[in-house]
Amino acid sequence: EVQLVESGGGQVQAGGSLRLSCAASGFTFDDHAIGWFRQAPGKEREGVSCISNADGNTYYADSVKGRFTISSDNAKNTVYLQMNSLKPEDTAIYYCAADYSCKAPSREYLYWGQGTQVTVSS
Repeated sequence: EVQLVESGGGQVQAGGSLRLSCAASGFTFDDHAIGWFRQAPGKEREGVSCISNADGNTYYADSVKGRFTISSDNAKNTVYLQMNSLKPEDTAIYYCAADYSCKAPSREYLYWGQGTQVTVSS
């Protein structure tokens, strides 16, 4: 059974930090890319960051560059999203998802987690 389980969400003040985790199981982790997406109330889902476990390439949305860092621990089948200098506009439900390529449209991602809430207060 494929599972992606996010954890690490919570409520922080602006300027604070959180580290999200995405624990994967049920598929070949090393062959897949893991992306982080977020969706705020009333807004469309947007891609935040992605890491390709096949070649180590990473990608970031312009809105989070320099503040967020994605990393992967292949021994633990877990991807992390370190979020620093958080802003109220980062408030959203954050989801991790898996596909073969970071360049795939989000709608084509194969597997999705349930999401974790991140709330940043001003």
